[in-house]
Order: sequence, then structure tokens, then C-alpha cells
Amino acid sequence: MNVYTDINSLPEFTNAVITTGSFDGVHSGHVQIIEQLIKEAELINGTPVIITFYPHPKQIVGPHLSLPTGQVGSPKEREIGESSEEITSSEKIYVLNTAAEKYELLQNRGIENIVVVPFDKAFSALTADEYIKNFLVEKFHPAVVVVGYDHRFGNNREGNFELLKKTGSEYKFEVHEIPEHVVKNATISSTGIRKALLDGDIEKAESFLGYPYFFSGSVVSGNKLGRKLGYPTANLQIEDEQKLIPGNGVYAVDAELGDRKLKGMMNIGLRPTVGGTKRVIEVNIFDFDENIYGQTMKVILKKHLRNEIKFSGLDELKAQLAKDKEEAIRCKM
Repeated sequence: MNVYTDINSLPEFTNAVITTGSFDGVHSGHVQIIEQLIKEAELINGTPVIITFYPHPKQIVGPHLSLPTGQVGSPKEREIGESSEEITSSEKIYVLNTAAEKYELLQNRGIENIVVVPFDKAFSALTADEYIKNFLVEKFHPAVVVVGYDHRFGNNREGNFELLKKTGSEYKFEVHEIPEHVVKNATISSTGIRKALLDGDIEKAESFLGYPYFFSGSVVSGNKLGRKLGYPTANLQIEDEQKLIPGNGVYAVDAELGDRKLKGMMNIGLRPTVGGTKRVIEVNIFDFDENIYGQTMKVILKKHLRNEIKFSGLDELKAQLAKDKEEAIRCKM
């Protein structure tokens, strides 16, 4: 796979078939878009290229959707061709994938060329004509540009499908529009995934994604209360602060340490039974007693077991953890 981060040093893509988008999650709704891009490239013996942006454009120019108090989530993004619904708030963007995760998922879908465009105020100020001529044409020399219905671009979103078609005739590239129902499917999926994860609806999130949701973190030292209860936990510090973390609760999970895949359960929350005030992520790996401080753990969500609740004391908490473990063990890896 080729990931290009310098748009001034791109190779000459053979009959480039390009599209732009965040493709956050690389979920089932995106698959149809990716498959169409690859199909268009195969018809002309061309090269499919996905163009994405970093940081997320809304971190530079766009307002963001607010999130529930105490939660970590993600605003509704404008995917390729998404309609112009107003989005308001001052919250930061949270994403389903880190950059590395997204690149791997795209590669698994058959994409070998990804161009990451640095998005800044200057880029956002390009007029629609400048965007086409100085960016799309000059940098990519496309044979085909694939866009979603109602696709807008350029300063003040003044560019549209008709302008691309007109300019394409001048610069000898075709413009193919992704049908409305395909783009809406991708948009609905993105929105649904974020809401489902915040609500703890892991099954729905997985059905939209097409794979179990996951995240990674470094194992750091905690207060070791879990060990005193007989359930030692690995406290995780998330590597990318923009990564979406599911809503508070207890989950059955698989944990990956290097090439080892282990079963466990995870708590996300404030730990109200012991007077906690800081949101933490704790993973109890079953039948495991090794020093893994400093290692990176990948957590794969399998099932939401229950919401986080405050117990009357540690004995009641310990009894519930035993029930949680039994239910988690029954979940298939």
C-alpha cells in the first residue's frame, strides 16, 4: 500500500480514478463507494486513488456536533456527497479510526493508493475553479473523478457536479456521480455507528461497520483495586485522543497483545462504587497474570454486558463481576 502525504511529490498515476472523502470507519456503507471506484478503474485499466484530508476539515473550518455530557463520541461528518444539513457546536471531532487503522482497512478493501492532503486555512480558501485546476487536475491528472450526489467543494461550497462536468470537458476527464441511495446509505451508517457506540449498542455498530469495533491503548498503572477484588485490570491510555470510545458500561471483549488473542471483560466509566471522578478504561483478561505495563493492547468489542452502576459496597461489586465474567466467557472469540 502507498500512502502519500506530500501532494507536491506524487507519482504519475496511470489513468487515475479519484474520489475524496473521510472514509472514517471504512464501514459497510463505504464499501459500495470503494467498489464503484475500483470498478471504474478496471474499465479503463486505471489506478483507483482515494484522497482524504488531515486534520479533519471540520477541525479547521467547520462547526461540530455536540456530544452527551461525560461521553466521548463523534459528530456527524459530511461524507462524500452528503447533503447540506447544518451542523452546530464547538466540540472536537472524534473518529472511528485512527489514520493507521483507516489505511489498513482501505487496503483490505483493495485500495493501494491513498493521498493524505494537509488541510489548512489556505486550502479551504481555494475557489471551486482553483480546487479543480490547481488541485485535482495539476496534482492528479485524473481520467475519472467520482463524486457523490450533491457533492460541493471550494470556498463557500460553490463548486458542484455541473462545474466538474464542464471543467472535465476542458481537461479531458470524466465525472461519474455516485447515486443518492448509495451515499445516503454511507451517511446513515456513519451516524448510526456513532450513536450505537455511545449507547452501548455494540451489535448495531458491528452490523453497520461490517466488523467488530476496536481501539488500542497503552497499559498504564492504576490504583490496583481490581487486583484486590480478584479481578486485576489493565488500565488503558488511548493512543489517539480523537478516537471514539464507546459509552460507559461493562463489555465482553477480546484483547490482543502482539500476536496473542485473549478473552476478557472491560469497564469504561467513573467507578462510582469507589467514588471515582475520572473516566477510565479497565480490561480484565481472564486467567492472565503477567506484567504488561507499557505494552500496547488492542481491544475488540464483543458485547455490552450492562451499564455502569453504583453498588452498595465492594462485596456487591465483586459478586456482580463474577456474573459479568460468566457472561463474557460465553461470548465467542
